[in-house]
Amino acid sequence: MIHVMAARGLRAHGFAPTIQTACGARQMMHDLNTRARGLSRNEAAARLAAEGPNELPRARRRNPLRLVLDVLREPMLALLLGAGVVYLALGDAGEALILLAFACLSVTITVVQEARTERVLEALRDLTSPRALVIRDGARQRIAGREVVRGDLLVLSEGDRVPADAQLTEAEALMADESLLTGEAVPVRKRAVTDVGEAGLRPGGEDQPFVYSGSLIVGGSALAEVTATGAQSEIGKIGASLGMLELETPHLQRQMRKLVLVFAVLGGAVSLAVVLLYGMLRGGWLEASLAGIAVGMSMLPEEFPVVLAVFMAMGAWRISQARVLTRRASAIEALGAASVLCTDKTGTLTENRMTIAALQLPDGATFLATPGAALPPDYAALASAGSAASAPQPFDPMERAFHALAAPPPGESLLRSYALGPELLAMTQIWGNGTARRAFAKGAPEAIADLCALSGQDRDDLHARADALAAAGLRVLGLATAECDGDGDLPDAQSGFDFRFLGLVGLADPLRATVPAAVAECRNAGIRVIMITGDYPATALAIAEAAGIAEGRVVSGEELATMRDEELAAALPETTVFARILPEQKLRIVTALKAAGAIVAMTGDGVNDAPSLKAAHIGVAMGGRGTDVAREAAAIVLLDDDFGSIVHTVRLGRRINDNLRKAMRFIMAVHVPIAGLALMPLLFGLPLIFGPVHVAFLEMVIDPVCSLVFEAEREERDVMRRPPRRASEPLFSPASMLWAAAQGMLAFAVAGSVLWFAPGFGLDAAQVRALTFATLVLAIIALILVNRTGSASPLAAMTRPNRALGAVLPLVAAVLALVLFWPPAQALFGFAPLPVKMLALPPLSGLALLLALEAVKALRR
Repeated sequence: MIHVMAARGLRAHGFAPTIQTACGARQMMHDLNTRARGLSRNEAAARLAAEGPNELPRARRRNPLRLVLDVLREPMLALLLGAGVVYLALGDAGEALILLAFACLSVTITVVQEARTERVLEALRDLTSPRALVIRDGARQRIAGREVVRGDLLVLSEGDRVPADAQLTEAEALMADESLLTGEAVPVRKRAVTDVGEAGLRPGGEDQPFVYSGSLIVGGSALAEVTATGAQSEIGKIGASLGMLELETPHLQRQMRKLVLVFAVLGGAVSLAVVLLYGMLRGGWLEASLAGIAVGMSMLPEEFPVVLAVFMAMGAWRISQARVLTRRASAIEALGAASVLCTDKTGTLTENRMTIAALQLPDGATFLATPGAALPPDYAALASAGSAASAPQPFDPMERAFHALAAPPPGESLLRSYALGPELLAMTQIWGNGTARRAFAKGAPEAIADLCALSGQDRDDLHARADALAAAGLRVLGLATAECDGDGDLPDAQSGFDFRFLGLVGLADPLRATVPAAVAECRNAGIRVIMITGDYPATALAIAEAAGIAEGRVVSGEELATMRDEELAAALPETTVFARILPEQKLRIVTALKAAGAIVAMTGDGVNDAPSLKAAHIGVAMGGRGTDVAREAAAIVLLDDDFGSIVHTVRLGRRINDNLRKAMRFIMAVHVPIAGLALMPLLFGLPLIFGPVHVAFLEMVIDPVCSLVFEAEREERDVMRRPPRRASEPLFSPASMLWAAAQGMLAFAVAGSVLWFAPGFGLDAAQVRALTFATLVLAIIALILVNRTGSASPLAAMTRPNRALGAVLPLVAAVLALVLFWPPAQALFGFAPLPVKMLALPPLSGLALLLALEAVKALRR
């Protein structure tokens, strides 16, 4: 039947006691909160201003000067400066100055992009900063870890990462993992301070009254006063760094480095051959050096690393705008390949907002509760028993639903709590007024049946009624009560009471309104959705059907425990719901799906979910109700715990992956005509058309186009109507490289034809250079439009909204007009005025190239 997830509800509100101490810890925390007021807001603000934020030095943060120095080491800048030196040696100060201007522009563009990336990453790091639950002005507040100050009162619970060094003032069965500081994986026991003067202790010992920044609470609950923050903490003293966002995607990075290395070697060899060929055949070794530099610049794809860094950082930022945090950029790449999405039910598919929907007495009589409606006496007594079996100050949504419907019996106080445990899925509260004591229990119907010693037909009837409620999508709890001896000792376990069955309660957790559409979108995208929940199978199946998850087999945790690995592998293709699953069983499901070749995205929120989150290709942690352990093991954190956000993230991941490939394909294609026009005069004995200044100008067009325009390109219409790509699919498949090369060759054929035939129309060398250059720029524009989309028509490709493109194209047109028609710019570029009739040739050539490539693209589709 239904598992009472009390511990999960506590975690969602900052408390996560162990199952064995859940109720006692909740009561202790309530008492603490009423006694301790903590710092005032003004005191905390003053200390934050005086002592600084609670964070460690960030060595990776680069100031503008550091960014400039990093840019100065780029090979393209070295080539520009080298060409400037050669021009000075030739006595051409004008060419040298323009190259210096392009070098400065290159530095500016790169620094601006890098600075923007740094700002994005700083915002992401702020979001990934561990959160802390503190008591200020007598109230619990959830704040960013960096805002914790010395003297703050921390509320610590299972699954929390300790944000600062602190001294324990109250502790309940507290256990901490201090392996980050000590290297010892075994958790250590903690106790509350008994001697205020205790000092000199170091991490790792048993029964210490201190917890340390960076350690993990793996059991129990506590209240602690912060003694050191930031660099003054133990972890700060040894210079450790936590929570750093990893930017590089290893798989893409390896491919990128290999590709750049190949191009660099090839470009270097060709450049050296050009210098030797030009110098030996034509003489003039300085001119030969310029020709070699121009060819080297034309063949060096220095845009690749810039584009990768910008796409990964901006992609993480775009995903964060959808309230989804990307902790590792490699997840962005994996998102486009996800084929199976394993999701929890409560709070992800549903709203995690419980209400009492049905009350059922032992004889089967049922009352359907409606908001504001009065309860008949018998049902009111049942609801009151449910409140008595819950925590007095509830945090769990189910327990809040009981308190919202009815109050516990008046005039009594809570004397003792028996916690929910894996051996018995029930909890019991003992209430008394000095002369009499009563026990109230709630839990899974089968557990309540065991406590009430039901057997035979009574147990069968109970299970049948629970099944009927669960089939309606309700979470079902059983309730029982027992009278206690007012003077005797209480039993050690819940089974020591003589319980009497009171009835069943059905709780409803509404399905999120966005879930059915999101599930349908997954199905259209070829992504299989599997529900993994701790709920009763009938309840889970009802919610799955309402969500639109494809009908299939339901496997329970008990059934899974008896399955061999090969049996589980055989059951996976037809299973859509795993119910009554324990957290440790999730890891087995993920492992089996991966063994079957699936790319798995897995959601989780608890400490025990961390192994399965880490094992999945894409671990998705819940930011709202999840623990720090789960968030740190995951690659993605949902800030709103909504299933629709997962699907939206997959859509964004596919878009980012598509646009990255478009940008890379454009870069490869555009370097072909540039290199071809730089080599063509040398191979055919023509006057040099392009020098370093021309190639540098073209690079000023290429860099912002590929890193800004393609990154801002909207998603393809079929982005969620195609199957997931293979995870092993290379960044440049043979087909993609062939298509890029074909585009480049066709662009070179157009521009090269102008260079070849233009002298025959009476144009001198300067005019031929201007005409060829203009044709090449418009050919590049055609390549931009062609690569923006792989599916739209030419008209749609040109009309697709893209604000970055709308800014870049007018700027390129203005600068091109400037160098073609403004005499000083003409002189710098070695251009001459063109005949009016020739001015139509570049636009017509660009249009012809666009139409030809679109025709080829249509054939490819």
